[in-house]
Formats: sequence, structure tokens, C-alpha cells
Amino acid sequence: MTAAISVGLGGLGGWKILQRTQDRQLEALASDASIQRATGYFSDRIEVTNSAEALIADYRMLNVALSAFGLEDDLPNKAFIRQVLESDLSDEQSLANRLGDKRYLRLAQAFDFAGGNRTDDAGFADEISQAFLNREFERRVGQSDETLRLAMNAQRELQGFVGRTSSNTTLWFEVLGNPPLREVFEGAFGFGSAYSQLSVDRQLTEFTKAAERFLGTSDLTEIAGGAKSDRLMQAFLVRSQLTESVAQTRYSAALQLLTS
Repeated sequence: MTAAISVGLGGLGGWKILQRTQDRQLEALASDASIQRATGYFSDRIEVTNSAEALIADYRMLNVALSAFGLEDDLPNKAFIRQVLESDLSDEQSLANRLGDKRYLRLAQAFDFAGGNRTDDAGFADEISQAFLNREFERRVGQSDETLRLAMNAQRELQGFVGRTSSNTTLWFEVLGNPPLREVFEGAFGFGSAYSQLSVDRQLTEFTKAAERFLGTSDLTEIAGGAKSDRLMQAFLVRSQLTESVAQTRYSAALQLLTS
């Protein structure tokens, strides 16, 4: 039986439910038969998978690997993913380093096929399996409320900024290049789709100015921790609920006109 994730009515109320119950629900999901089959298969085979070619050739292992980084939509793009996995991470011009979405770089770093291969390291299978479980939890939350999935993803991604020594500009470019994370900032700041048409430098300016207004700082390492992260998530969820409510009201009004 597939484990169901409870988020109540979704939105901000659902977010508060998740904050209270996530650990318990995650533990229940870890016992789900489909999760155990996927992670068990991966763990049994990854130690002898010593090349990107071998990983790409095994759909079930590749599914766990990509899903662990939120890249499951790239499952059909095997040639591209192989290039990412085989990137020379010491070369700033290699594909994984050049891509704006740094989830690909983290994937390449995790497996490190070009630099020595980590797949037989102690704890590697558990590391990827845990990441897969966390992402699967978010995916199932998204089946009930996609905005909650985006908020959970953003919270986790931002936690990865804590303690980073990269410049604030570099971190903002990572936000701009990460579509699910960017969507949360756009929603919280009330930005429309037109912002993506601006030059990258102008986008950076607009996002940092909005962060200063809404959060009191544009320092992402500060935003990533504690109260400011919570405020960001709440703003995103509330604005999303308002947008959905307006859309439903307009739909109801139009339907009433058509049936009157």
C-alpha cells in the first residue's frame, strides 16, 4: 500500500501541519514497499557501477540517482546526463560547471566519475538513498499541493547556502538558475513571468532589491537560516493562495454568466 502524506487543506495551514508531522510521516514513507524496492536495488548495485555509462544503462538506478537531486525529468535525456556525469570538475568550462542550474553540478560532484568515482565509498548508497527518500516525500506532498512541494524544496535548497563561502552574487545566480527555487522567490515577491525576460544583471538587481524590502536583507546566507526563511515561505504560500482564490472567483463568475 502506498504511503499517503497528510497536508490538511494545503497552503499555509498545510505548511504548519508538515512542520509538526514531517519526521513521523517521513519515517512512515521510508517503510513504503516501493521506496524500499527502489533504494534496495540501488544499494545492491551501485558499488560495482564505476562509470557514467553503466549508470545510464540501468534505468532503475538512474531514476534513483536523478530523483535524489530533483532531476527526474531528465531521465529520457541520457546523452546529456552522461555528459554532466563525465564532466571534469576541475575545468571551469566543463558542462557541469557551466550550467546555471547547480543541481547538475551537485549530481556530478556526488558521483565524481571523472575524478575518481565515489560509488564504492562507505555510506555513499545511504547518502543517495536518503536524498531520494526526501525528494520522494516532497513529490508526494506535491500530489496534494504543489506549492507545498515548492516551499519544502526551497527550504532545503536554502539550507545548503548556510556556511557557504561563495559571494552573495554567486548564490543569487544559483537561485535564478534553479527553476523550482526561483519560483518560490518570484511568488513571495509578487513577480510575474515578465521578469524572466529581463537581462540577468537586471534580474539580479530586482531580486536583491525585493529581498531588501520584504526580508530586510539580500544576504542569502542570512535569508537561508531561521526566521527569514520562514517569512519567505509564508509569503510565497499566502500569495499563492490569494492568486488561486482570485482565479477561482473569476472562474465561478464566468461560469455563472454562462449558465444564467
